[in-house]
Amino acid sequence: MKAMIFAAGLGTRLRPITENKPKALVEVGGKTLLEITIRRLKYFGVREAVVNIHHFG
Repeated sequence: MKAMIFAAGLGTRLRPITENKPKALVEVGGKTLLEITIRRLKYFGVREAVVNIHHFG
């Protein structure tokens, strides 16, 4: 199974945390949101993922 992770937003609702980094790299419990997402996708059988980036990309 394949997945696409949408991570291109500006993260304005998470400011000031996202002032200098993309929201996908914000840490929650010692892991980035991107890492948490990838781990969950892997758990559910996703073997390939593409990340849509734009802001700070």
